[in-house]
Amino acid sequence: MTALPVLHLTGTVVLGDSTTVSQVWVVDGKFSFDPPNLGPGEEVITLTGTILPGLVDVHSHIGLDAFGATTLDTAADQAITDRNTGVLLVRDCGSPLDTAPLQERSDLPTLIRCGQHLARTRRYIRNYALELDDSAELVDALAQQADAGNGWTKIVADWIDRGVGDLTPLWERDDLIAAIAGAHERGARVTAHTFASESIDELLDAGIDSIEHGTGMTPAHMARAKALGVPVTATLLQVAQFAEIAAQGETKFPVYAARMRAMFDARYAQVKALYEAGVQILVGTDAGGTLAHGLIAQECAELVRAGIPAHAVVGFASYRARDFLGYPSIAQGAPADAVIYRGDPRTDIAELTRPQAVILRGKIQQ
Repeated sequence: MTALPVLHLTGTVVLGDSTTVSQVWVVDGKFSFDPPNLGPGEEVITLTGTILPGLVDVHSHIGLDAFGATTLDTAADQAITDRNTGVLLVRDCGSPLDTAPLQERSDLPTLIRCGQHLARTRRYIRNYALELDDSAELVDALAQQADAGNGWTKIVADWIDRGVGDLTPLWERDDLIAAIAGAHERGARVTAHTFASESIDELLDAGIDSIEHGTGMTPAHMARAKALGVPVTATLLQVAQFAEIAAQGETKFPVYAARMRAMFDARYAQVKALYEAGVQILVGTDAGGTLAHGLIAQECAELVRAGIPAHAVVGFASYRARDFLGYPSIAQGAPADAVIYRGDPRTDIAELTRPQAVILRGKIQQ
């Protein structure tokens, strides 16, 4: 096997919120702050710009499309689309396809699998989740998904109840607490889809590890989430579809439609309130259902539009997310995953749409 060329990355190398260096080397697929001892004629490639750790999409669905499970080839194409935008670490937030084979491919982003997300029968999108007939089944089912994934599991905490005509929680409180405790005993963390306000306190009481969407969180919920260290993935591109969802449900479910429309109208104010409350924000596109892959730059732009500074959003989408998930950024000996830009996304978020080079495990991607 041919050795990878040595890379010399120069310019502004972003290590953290206020920490940069002027250069870093990539040797044998690893970062090094020390110049290597080069052999005669050994190739060195120099790249200059703003160097970020590989971006992170913490809410994606590799192996899922609008109709359910994809083929493995399609799932790989989804991952490649993400990679080409600079996303080099993906937390898959639930897929009906077993994507474990993709973890063996060196040309794809690192994939954290949640297994199948769990919902109640006829209380979620058809063909997406593993559906349970009874709330009590959640304990065993979440334990099984904890064993099947690698470190994370996913539950659907609330969805429309057609008998009620509005969003309601899916699980009994005691079942939720027992299920999350069981996942924790197996070394897995749990994230939850939630739109409604009514689900949040029970999730926080149960020890949920992160929240997806969080559109119903009140200021009191935000204060609790900050105190408990529970981050929220805002998914603004997904929430932008709430007006259309409301229109579709207007005739049969007017109360539900009104709630969805109100959350659509408040989406930017909600995210800014989360930020100002000190809640850790993560960046996720919710790609793979009704949304395309490769939208990390657009999701970041939405967060900036909500009033969050670009430099903070860049941190949420790179080194902060990596730290939360337990993966290194640009550090001595760490796998060399990086994205290089001519400009600086920390001052102009639009730069995220223009990566100059993507380096995955020390190899420049073509």
